[in-house]
Amino acid sequence: MSGTTTAGARLRAAGGGANRWVVLVVLCISLLLVALDATVLHVAVPAVTEDLRPTGVELLWIVDAYPLICASLLILFGTLGDRFGRRRVLLIGYGIFGLASAVAAFATTPEVLIGARALLGVGGAMIMPATLSILRAVFPDRRERAMAIGIWTAVAAVGAATGPVLGGFLVENFWWGSVFLINIPLMALILPVGRWLLPESRGGADGPWDVLGALMAAGGVLGAVLGVKRLGAGDSVLDVKAVGPLLLGVVLLALFVRRQKRREHPLIDMRMFARATFSTSVGCIILAMLALVGLELIAVQYLQLVLGLSPLETGLRLLPLTFAAMAAGATGSHTLHRVGPRRMVAWGFVLTAAAVLLLTLMGQHDRPWLLTTGFVLLGFGLQTTLFGAYESMLSEAPPDQAGGAAAIGETSYQLGAGMGIALLGSVMNAAYAPALTSLSGVPGSAGSAASNSLGEAYQVADRLGGSSGEMLRSTARHSFVTGLHVTLLVSAGLLLLGALAALRLPRVMECAAAVEKCPAPRRPEVSLPASREPAEATGSGRAAH
Repeated sequence: MSGTTTAGARLRAAGGGANRWVVLVVLCISLLLVALDATVLHVAVPAVTEDLRPTGVELLWIVDAYPLICASLLILFGTLGDRFGRRRVLLIGYGIFGLASAVAAFATTPEVLIGARALLGVGGAMIMPATLSILRAVFPDRRERAMAIGIWTAVAAVGAATGPVLGGFLVENFWWGSVFLINIPLMALILPVGRWLLPESRGGADGPWDVLGALMAAGGVLGAVLGVKRLGAGDSVLDVKAVGPLLLGVVLLALFVRRQKRREHPLIDMRMFARATFSTSVGCIILAMLALVGLELIAVQYLQLVLGLSPLETGLRLLPLTFAAMAAGATGSHTLHRVGPRRMVAWGFVLTAAAVLLLTLMGQHDRPWLLTTGFVLLGFGLQTTLFGAYESMLSEAPPDQAGGAAAIGETSYQLGAGMGIALLGSVMNAAYAPALTSLSGVPGSAGSAASNSLGEAYQVADRLGGSSGEMLRSTARHSFVTGLHVTLLVSAGLLLLGALAALRLPRVMECAAAVEKCPAPRRPEVSLPASREPAEATGSGRAAH
């Protein structure tokens, strides 16, 4: 994405003065909804499984469709807003988000819920780039803008922290669809307020909008991940349903890169990836999110289905992870200045890997202090890694390409989250299912159904009853814990790989001016595990959340 227009005339048209803080409230409500939707469904997964009875792959898609679709369309809608108006795209996104929430709340089949979650991703992709660009436009003063970004990131952290708790409360007292209904009254409020209050702004990019390139990027991401999902679900490497989308996605992405290199006005300047610091930072972001979101989903199922905690108790158990991430973000600038990008990112990965290995001590009985310690280390380590990676990525990008760099960072963040659910979920299924498919004394059809997920295994066991049902339930619990340990070990390996990759980052944080002491970077923290918005930069750039 390119730079934003100056705010003077637009801000005066919007009312100026104190109105910019009202605009910030509207934009923060938008961010809160997007952040909540990234985490609020996690604690409702067992309830969704019991009601809709999705297969293992369908369950992955129910959770994964939102971040995946959102990631694949960020470039498309971000550049569309630059050309045709960010306020216009934002308001349409509000409408789509509200409509999709209503469909999701009353979905009666897994397919409908997956479609609604995908439509939520479309709305989220329209909302995220536009909101941050409007925020920059209405806060021309840099000091006020820094304060606004600080409020913005605090709202993201609140959304991440309250999502599981709010979801748990709603699931306990109402039904799982209520986690989507909370979006509708807020969207009904901010849609007319936004239409009346928000100023219009456009980017200063030259040349036509590359519609074909945007569609190629979206199709490439979707095809590649769909192929990975099918292979992870057990499809053969010779199965055209798995290999076809994967090959198509790779080809589309390759053609997209080739097209961007040849265009005079590309959507994304691919020359940035030739810089070791930039490409390494992007890779670290993907690896970090891959570990976080996949583990969070599996942890929620463990807490509810193995330990028997309620949805609300599950949400409360996950709060230490988010609060630790907030603490790491608050000290991120100081840490980066003291130790430099290389050690900050590498040691963040190592700390996260240590937390994951600690969590392998989890068993079939509750150990609250072990879980709390592991979640605190996990949140602090991943936040440290993401902060250092984002700072390095945006600082490495030329100032006039900071918007494009931010779009790449946001796409990497979302893509890593989607890939994490697909990859670690597939590893979990591969380790969990074999023990149930050929269980002695249990009918083959029952064992096959139970191998889809632990929630479905419990349902099958209840229907069987007697000693067969009890044996199936016990075996399923044991297999789930075994699969959890295997998944944690795979995740730890990926995190240590990220620590090695981080060695390509610079040792110290370089400043543009030769001063005796490098000032701390003006970058707020990256909030976890919510969806973040990319921040564009003035001068050296800054990372949001």
